[in-house]
Amino acid sequence: MKRLTPLALALLLPGCGLQPLYSGGSGGDVAQALAGVEVAPIPGKNGWLVANALKDRIAAIPGAKPRYQLSVELDDKIEGFGIRRDDAITRERRTLRARYQLKDAANGTVLVDATAGSDAGIDVVQSEYATIAAENTALERLAGEVADQIVARIALYAKRTQ
Repeated sequence: MKRLTPLALALLLPGCGLQPLYSGGSGGDVAQALAGVEVAPIPGKNGWLVANALKDRIAAIPGAKPRYQLSVELDDKIEGFGIRRDDAITRERRTLRARYQLKDAANGTVLVDATAGSDAGIDVVQSEYATIAAENTALERLAGEVADQIVARIALYAKRTQ
């Protein structure tokens, strides 16, 4: 069987129906829709991290009237699951789940109602400071992952409705 060259594959790609989500760059439909999303305040440290991650990814236009309102409720858990013979925990799992709703800012209609989430494993070591630092680092990473999932879902909604 002959091998397909990259040029031949590139010519076949449009036939598969795939389209770039962010076509048009910052002036495209999806980017403009994301720029019109206002992120409601989310309580707590984890809420602050998720809200900032969302704002970084959405890139709202300052001073512009938002077309959409995004509200997020978080559930953050740390569970020990690695246990030694002396009942000391050796491993933890931090789970961050978000239930979010994208609403039309004009009339409050819910456009997207979904969930996002991720988890991370944390080694519990003898140094309490190191364990707390690992928990905080895991939370920062999870906040970014959850924000990525939320923005991707909103971008898909924007692409389908434009």
